[in-house]
Amino acid sequence: MYDPVLLKTFLVVAETHSFTNAAQRLGISQPTVSQQMSKLERAAGRILIVRDTREVRLTDNGDAMAGFARTILAAHAAAESYFTGSAMKGRLRFGAADDLAITQLPSMLRHFRQLYPEINLELTVNQSAPLRRRLEQGHLDLIFVKQSAGEATASTRVAKDTLVWMAQDNLTLAEGNPVPLIAYQAPSLSRQVAIDALEAAGRTWRITCNTRDVNGMLAAVRAGIGIAAFPHSLIPSDLVKVSNRFSLPELVDVDYVLMANPSAAREPVQALMSAIMSRGVRREA
Repeated sequence: MYDPVLLKTFLVVAETHSFTNAAQRLGISQPTVSQQMSKLERAAGRILIVRDTREVRLTDNGDAMAGFARTILAAHAAAESYFTGSAMKGRLRFGAADDLAITQLPSMLRHFRQLYPEINLELTVNQSAPLRRRLEQGHLDLIFVKQSAGEATASTRVAKDTLVWMAQDNLTLAEGNPVPLIAYQAPSLSRQVAIDALEAAGRTWRITCNTRDVNGMLAAVRAGIGIAAFPHSLIPSDLVKVSNRFSLPELVDVDYVLMANPSAAREPVQALMSAIMSRGVRREA
């Protein structure tokens, strides 16, 4: 039996790579986090975390435990919901950034609806900037979006990622030619980051494809008509990172964050936030 409290703490440590940041997020002391991780390692009989002066990282056994922890916590939530008989009701207007559709988010939302069948979940998929506007206007209750790493907003960080240059593996680019850029239509964080980085590096560029959604982005990249700025962890297996291949400038880190409408019903919002936080962000296999 693994204590769900220890598993929740472990997942936050795995996400933040820091006992101190995990303690701040969980609202407990750093020594308490250390004690809980030691207790979990004793229960598992394996070393799960390696800690040095710079960072905290998971061992291979730690990576395995993270997968088990998400499954155990999801099952725990399902059992709790079933046996308490306190069916949560209401409407939840949820918005998700388009490129998060290729993560495990769709399966997570299906599972959420199974746990809370009496919550009317309304899903809006769009780019991050329009979703933020709709949240501010009161048209959405919760959004899951990208923002520049460290941006000061009223949000809860779920994961950190890095924008990199993505292309089809056999794409070639002649020296001196403009960079063929595939980008989302403005306003778009990745579009602006890509253009700013190229201009700061003195590289010429041209838009070869303007797309509204992630499927159009991936189709254009697969067709070999250009290069796109894309979250590193979400690159599909048939496409590659080409940041070093064409001497392209480095791009920025991004955070995947949850932003809630303070006037929305608290319980449904908190339930979905907890479901997303427990699973993290991974590309769907």
